[in-house]
Amino acid sequence: MSNTGKKLRVHYRGTLDDGTQFDSSYDRGETLEFVCGAGQMIAGFDAAVVDMQEGEKKTVRIPAAEAYGERRDDLILTFPANQVPNIEQINAGDKLFLQTPSGQPVPATVIKIDETGVVLDANHELAGKDLTFDIELVEVAEA
Repeated sequence: MSNTGKKLRVHYRGTLDDGTQFDSSYDRGETLEFVCGAGQMIAGFDAAVVDMQEGEKKTVRIPAAEAYGERRDDLILTFPANQVPNIEQINAGDKLFLQTPSGQPVPATVIKIDETGVVLDANHELAGKDLTFDIELVEVAEA
């Protein structure tokens, strides 16, 4: 029985290949709720839960392509100093937000800053990484 189109509540723990945990609903003490197959989750996570039963637990490894994608060189962006407001307050490692033409915020990390400008990385911080999730399906409900 498919969970596509149903509202799911899950607990999960996400780790990288080296065992580093990057996220956990258990640590927050609250489940994650989403509609399966609605594009609210990374593709590999949706695929992992589509046939799970309420109360079931599983561990899945999701390749980068089905998670946050591969790292893209075209998302390394350079801005001339005269186009960067408050450039003197920006440091390497800072997180900034750019805007898409439609006004959506896009997080970016400052890679380099000097008198000529700023270089930002707009790749998702987990882009290019395979992810492992321990998933527990807590509840299935009609959306």
